Amino acid sequence: MSSSPRTAGVTVPLSSLRTEHDLGVGQVSALVPFARLMKTAGHTLIQILPPYELSPGETSPYGARTAFGLDPLYLTIESVPELDEGALTAFFSPDVKAEVRRLRALPRVDFSATRELKERALTLAFERFVDREIVRKTPRAAEFWSFVSRSRWARELALYVALRDTHAGYGWSTWPEAERDRAPEIVRHAEAPDLESPLGRAVVAHLYRQFLLEAEWQKTRAELRAIGVELMGDLPFVVGSESADVWVNRKDFRLDVSLGAPPDAFSADGQDWGLPAYDFDTLDQKNLQWIRERTSHAATLYDRFRLDHAIGYFRQWVKPYAEGEKGRFWPSQEPEQKARGLKVLSAVIEAAGASKVIAEDLGVIPDFARDGLVSLGIPGYRVLPWDRRDGVYTRPDDIPAQSVASWSTHDTAPITSWWDELEAWERDALAKNWGFTFDAGEEERNYALLGALFGTKSELSLVLVQELLFDKTRVNTPGVVGPENWTYKLPRTVEELARDPETTARLARIRGLVEASGRKGA
Repeated sequence: MSSSPRTAGVTVPLSSLRTEHDLGVGQVSALVPFARLMKTAGHTLIQILPPYELSPGETSPYGARTAFGLDPLYLTIESVPELDEGALTAFFSPDVKAEVRRLRALPRVDFSATRELKERALTLAFERFVDREIVRKTPRAAEFWSFVSRSRWARELALYVALRDTHAGYGWSTWPEAERDRAPEIVRHAEAPDLESPLGRAVVAHLYRQFLLEAEWQKTRAELRAIGVELMGDLPFVVGSESADVWVNRKDFRLDVSLGAPPDAFSADGQDWGLPAYDFDTLDQKNLQWIRERTSHAATLYDRFRLDHAIGYFRQWVKPYAEGEKGRFWPSQEPEQKARGLKVLSAVIEAAGASKVIAEDLGVIPDFARDGLVSLGIPGYRVLPWDRRDGVYTRPDDIPAQSVASWSTHDTAPITSWWDELEAWERDALAKNWGFTFDAGEEERNYALLGALFGTKSELSLVLVQELLFDKTRVNTPGVVGPENWTYKLPRTVEELARDPETTARLARIRGLVEASGRKGA
């Protein structure tokens, strides 16, 4: 990564991208007009949070039921070939139009209501696809079956979703034995689905959704490349126990322990995430196959991607479910931890191919892990308000080129509001360290903060979209459950922002800061 030009990027949840034609949630197609808008601010990389399929009722992008399949929620229904003008006219009845207007007007995403609308449209599209394409064995049907044949993950996910729907949304651990343990008579519904069978038809319906998503995603990727904007993704460290991946590959995961984080200054007892841990002993026997496959699939989606909780590849903090058991690191000793991390991350780099790998290495990270990342050429994060040792902030010239510099993350407030929440001594120390003053007020302060970030030697600078719009809204507050988490929307549609003189003037000035810093301009 160090040989690449210094780049400015922006982080945004895909669900947040308001457009004039959405159904209340961001869509894959929204990435293109958003990328054009960000280029006016000199930003040539977009980082999105995980877009993988969520279960109904879930809103956290880190709670997906698959590490492979994208969420049909993000499909643009107007781009579905089976939904021609007549079908769309019939779908958008007066009641549906009223609901769409309501959802668009909401200040936050209503995932459940929007998902219900999308499901209705996609069910209509699927029935037309069966009648017009599959029954007639058309070339489009041949493309679909080719996708099904080459996408084992899609077949597994489709069967999982179809079975879960027959059990009122309950996960695989509660299913009857044959389904829970993937008996041959169950698996055949994915390998040779029968449209005359209710389960087989449900499997094909979900495969159809993934087929549509692959087509729209790759079309969007091509358009982003054509306008010179990279797409960066985010890979959660692991999947939940009630996911398609654990159902299929359960020997690769430890289900007798709960993954978390060790005690620190913020949590005396540590954190318990309720997630399974990797069983690396079993994964080693298959040359880390699941991790390699997940990585190679991500490389088809993104130009770069962030590895969430990168320290977990060196050592996992696990707590047995048995009562009275305490948490511990696994492996327990530093030499084994170092060897484990280097082995797994080397496999990730190999499977990523031309895609670039970035490590989320925030929190308590031992020196051997940071050294290991450096040796592998994997940049880590430098979040400036946290980047200090023994109370002394890192000097600007000491931010390494092999790093991602930012003022914030999706789990913090944007610096537009976080700055006011910092202690007075922190603000004074940061301002002195970075050599700026804010005599001219909050707006000039925001420009000064952005300019300082762009001026670092870091290969990639990342800002939250809120920081470019001078918005103070959070995306997520860790440890707090509430309707504000993960439901952030842009304050206006992308089209409205692009037409607004105040916004365009602000983005033009930010572009000047990017160009003055020597980062790759638009």
